[in-house]
Amino acid sequence: MAYGAPRKSLGQHFLTDRNILGAIADAAEVGPGDTVIEVGPGRGALTAVLAERAQRVIAVELDGALARSLAVAAPSNVEVMEADARAVDPAALLGGCAPYKMLGNLPYYAAMPILRRFLEAECRPERAAVLVQREVAEQMCAKPGSMSMVSLAVQLYGSARIARIVRSGSFTPPPKVTSAVVAITLHDGLVEGVDDAERFFVLARAGFSAPRKQLRNALSGGLKVAPDEVEQLLKTAGIEASRRAQTLSMADWASLYAAWRSA
Repeated sequence: MAYGAPRKSLGQHFLTDRNILGAIADAAEVGPGDTVIEVGPGRGALTAVLAERAQRVIAVELDGALARSLAVAAPSNVEVMEADARAVDPAALLGGCAPYKMLGNLPYYAAMPILRRFLEAECRPERAAVLVQREVAEQMCAKPGSMSMVSLAVQLYGSARIARIVRSGSFTPPPKVTSAVVAITLHDGLVEGVDDAERFFVLARAGFSAPRKQLRNALSGGLKVAPDEVEQLLKTAGIEASRRAQTLSMADWASLYAAWRSA
């Protein structure tokens, strides 16, 4: 089937390397009986791999021309939806919340908004595997010492790892950056010790409001509370006041959140 030229305005870089397509499906452990929501199917290369492995594939495509072309050529177990993945409701796509996996070659400019849409939904996936810019992948999977708000936005909901590095030659047209496949295994809820994501991010944003400052000063400014109150919070959480936000683990953040909630 003939397709139009990739649209630069939509950040379209179509993945053509079958080994990488298989690696994305492997990263989410897609198998018989699975329902998959695929974001950004483009010309359907990954869609075809998923259709071979899964019972049901729901492909969400923003580009209307691509969505219509894919709908004509798609296997019988594939449903194509023309929609912006940054605004979709997973439960509505599924016809009612049910177990599913989320995969996709995400446009670089919208990767985190799309991923957060699914991670923060009431109907979250069991697993996710997304292809993103390598630098973003490294932030998503960061360890203490290199943590950021991107790290927390993912690791609050699940454990993340880089499953595969992907060179630019695997795409048409080739992007100017290296990409990576990130595999995410979702927790049953939020990370242990956190009961409210919205409130957690109020605390996290305060901590990262001045990342070069010690937590004592960053949290004091970000939360608008006295430094001695922050010192007591950190002491209760077992965290040195001289540390910086990027050095905290998810367990540290959960301890700090618990201390803050009970203060």
